[in-house]
Amino acid sequence: MLNIADTLHRWCREARPFALATVIQVSGSAPLPPGTALAVDTGGEAVGSISGGCVEGAVYELCRQVLESGEPPVRARFGYSDDDAFAVGLTCGGELEVLVQRVDPADQPHLVGALEQVPAGLPVAVAQVVDGPEHQLGRTLSVLGGGSAYDGTLGSRQQDRAVATQVRALLRAGRTARVEVGGDAGSCPEKLTLLVHTHAAPPRLLIFGAVDFAAALSRAGSFLGYHVTVCDARPVFATPERFPHADEVVVDWPHRYLEATRVDARTAICVLTHDAKFDIPLLRLALGLPVGYLGAMGSRRTHEHRLARLREAGVPDEHLARLRSPIGLDLGARTPEETAISITAEIIAHTHNGTGLPLSRVPGPIHGSVPVAQVSSPDALLAA
Repeated sequence: MLNIADTLHRWCREARPFALATVIQVSGSAPLPPGTALAVDTGGEAVGSISGGCVEGAVYELCRQVLESGEPPVRARFGYSDDDAFAVGLTCGGELEVLVQRVDPADQPHLVGALEQVPAGLPVAVAQVVDGPEHQLGRTLSVLGGGSAYDGTLGSRQQDRAVATQVRALLRAGRTARVEVGGDAGSCPEKLTLLVHTHAAPPRLLIFGAVDFAAALSRAGSFLGYHVTVCDARPVFATPERFPHADEVVVDWPHRYLEATRVDARTAICVLTHDAKFDIPLLRLALGLPVGYLGAMGSRRTHEHRLARLREAGVPDEHLARLRSPIGLDLGARTPEETAISITAEIIAHTHNGTGLPLSRVPGPIHGSVPVAQVSSPDALLAA
């Protein structure tokens, strides 16, 4: 639902009831991931998409039906039709399950506070019951960025505490996931399956080296939704005017800046400096950090010399194996812009475990299996 948070927030402020259709599970080549939503208000206005067009009409009518009748939430499954590929179903061959529920803002006032976080760029997570006792289906609980408190209820204080613990872990990791709680006397007697919708702070792209390639890469990174930082120790090159698409331009020694800044498992680091006095201290530090992607520009000869220096500096081989150099995918890139696409393509492939091969040469569903985790504890999540 957070993909349409701005419109839903407006409807909630106007106390306008609406029907919310949420993708709660997918298989095969379903085009959109769990958590994606479509909503319809009492005037028939629709916002969002759940299939890229394949089953929108059928889901719209189901939303109107639930909204007008006031019936309890319903689940519907849509899949490929063997008899008629253009009947109601996914012509791409996948299947998706949708939960459709009526939302009355007056009954869930905490949603207003949760939904307003997204347009403001603040982190928030909303847990939605997608399987369990009928009287709890569709209920929500939200955790805002600080994570210290939650709002809303799933039915009991015991359940709320158990769910809030897992939601906080997902919010820290920036992941959307299906979560199961309950079914035992220790947490709560009734078993619930929830879809936790997460809107986290943008992932970081740290670019070291204020060169022409960095200008193109900062633009591509911004387009992909990264919070982009360009860092270089040379003030004559590291200026906001040269990098208008960067969120911040820092004049500092790269390793010193990296040592002082925040990174996490979603952070991508690109080293473009080509200078050992910058590269070696920076990479020695970066290779020991829990970042998602680390790449360095340079020829294969440069890379071999760099590896030798890093080994001399005491970096173990298991850390060196994390370094992607020469940086980027083999696209035949020549210009800074083409190189930026090559680098960001590798970051995307690495993030989603893609092969980097042409889809025409990869068998099976083009979207693969959607990485929505089934987690049973915060420790399991953070270890994933």
